[in-house]
Amino acid sequence: MAVAAKTTMPVAAGSGRRRYALLLALWDSEYAKNVYGGYRNVFVAAFGEEGERWDCFRVIAGEFPAPEDLASYDGFVVSGSPHDAYGEEPWVRRLCALLRTLHAMEKRVLGVCFGHQVLCRALGGRVGKARHGWDVGVKKVTFVRDLEGFGFLGGLEELPSSASLVEVHQDEVWELPPGATALAYSEKTRVEAFAVGEHALGIQGHPEYTADILHNLIDRLTGQSAIPASVGDEARRTVAETGGPDRVFWTGLCKRFLRGGESSSPRPPPVRDMAPEAMMTSLAVTDCPDRAFWMGLCKRFLGGGGSSPRPAAPVRDTAPEVMMTSLAATGCFGSAAAGRRSNGQLVGSQR
Repeated sequence: MAVAAKTTMPVAAGSGRRRYALLLALWDSEYAKNVYGGYRNVFVAAFGEEGERWDCFRVIAGEFPAPEDLASYDGFVVSGSPHDAYGEEPWVRRLCALLRTLHAMEKRVLGVCFGHQVLCRALGGRVGKARHGWDVGVKKVTFVRDLEGFGFLGGLEELPSSASLVEVHQDEVWELPPGATALAYSEKTRVEAFAVGEHALGIQGHPEYTADILHNLIDRLTGQSAIPASVGDEARRTVAETGGPDRVFWTGLCKRFLRGGESSSPRPPPVRDMAPEAMMTSLAVTDCPDRAFWMGLCKRFLGGGGSSPRPAAPVRDTAPEVMMTSLAATGCFGSAAAGRRSNGQLVGSQR
């Protein structure tokens, strides 16, 4: 099968000392195109660094990197998708074969949402429908305690007990691949992240999503009756209550993984990052405000200085003891059922 032309996108002018491939398993929503110029810009802005080269392949359309080019890439990122990671579409099966090849080459592969699930499948794990149904909103993800041997996590003293992450899925990992380690879990999803050595990392949520992307996706999913209105209302409530995802932490962790642990510690200051100007039209889209800080300051004022104005960083409450060894899990965007699609696709959604 012929390899389709790729889209090359440098982060900025530079020597291209690193080269990455973005494997897009979805079509751009109208919102992503109008505000960000497409999902490739969302990913590159979240995970890229100055001077790097990012080649984008629309694998859902049959675009794949040429076999002879694989060795030239420092890493690969697999996006979310409205399709099932356990499906049998030719492009899904071809993607699984590619991921097995990259694994044998020990190339770094980051899988997000659908990408997390299809990476699990390709390496010998099992994925399927989430046992607790849809998981949508900003949710607390808890890290497994006593993790060792993963350089991209940084020093364990720097790793928070938990961090908030955007979730939009109704499929999940049921069983980890051989040699994989579960890194994190949540109330509804027992494998929120897993790793195989230092070169394969799956994250069930969406580190790349900003709060505005999530709000737009919730609106479209409820408008299409893909999720009940009650699920949409609950998802919006989680954004308001959490103040948004700890996106700087998650994008920092992903950058550290893709660069072999060379970038700065994944633990962020409370200030969230601002989306780059390259993706804006009439306004600068940023992540959510540092709500916990401002609430704390106001409480201190009203209480005459009795409470601390500074929240305890992005670290949230201490995790319960982890209950996994040979895990069966809970994972990302289930089958796009009849009536949920537009021109064959669930518009703007990802698994």
